[in-house]
Parts: sequence; structure tokens; C-alpha cells
Amino acid sequence: MGLKLSLKPGEKIAINGAVIVNGDRRAEFAVENQAHILRERDILKSEEATSPARRIYLPVMMMALDPDARRSMFPEFEQRLTEFAGAITDPGALSLCLKISAAVANGAYYRALNGCRALIEFETERLSHVA
Repeated sequence: MGLKLSLKPGEKIAINGAVIVNGDRRAEFAVENQAHILRERDILKSEEATSPARRIYLPVMMMALDPDARRSMFPEFEQRLTEFAGAITDPGALSLCLKISAAVANGAYYRALNGCRALIEFETERLSHVA
């Protein structure tokens, strides 16, 4: 059984790098084979990578979407994650960094993206305390 997806009217989805926009009604479909899929809410544009955690998310997202980009995007990911981990002391956030690194090393890019989203939440929470 494939991956079942349900899209809201106008929602975008990227499948193997192609961006597909749903029409004016809710749509459901199944992807029966291996494909690289991200929903609109999981896609980060390069100009939106405005914080350290978002700059980790971007190369992981690119690796998830495009297998050909994995080799070229890995050094960027590695540098950004190393910088982030070097700047924090929170044990939970450091643990997340390790989990993200392990997920990328194992090719589990969607798991890594989930970890990156948690890092973005951590960062947002910390920055809201500073402001």
C-alpha cells in the first residue's frame, strides 16, 4: 500500500522536485512507489532561512527532495549543525542535534526534518525570552 495524501484546496506539494498545486477542491491520492515528497508546509524557501536552525533545515530539506543534491548539500548541513551545536549548552537541544546528524547519516531525511523543526521551536522559544 502506498502513501495516502490529502491536499486542501490550493495546497502545494513537491514530488521528486516537481511542485504540484491542488485545484479548488480537496483531493486525495496515493503514491504507490518510492518518491521524494514534501508538503507545502514543510518547504522552506532559501530566503526564509533567516536563523541558525532554519539554515540547518534548508540543506536537509534539499537532500530529502533531491538525491542528486545530497553530496553537494551535506557540507553545508554539517557546517551549520556544527556551528549551532557549538553555540548552545542545552542538553535537550544538543541531543536533537545528535539525532538529526544520525538521521541524515542513515538517509532518514524526513526524521531529520522533524528534528530540525524541533530545533526551530527551541530557537524561537529562546529568542522570545531574549526579546
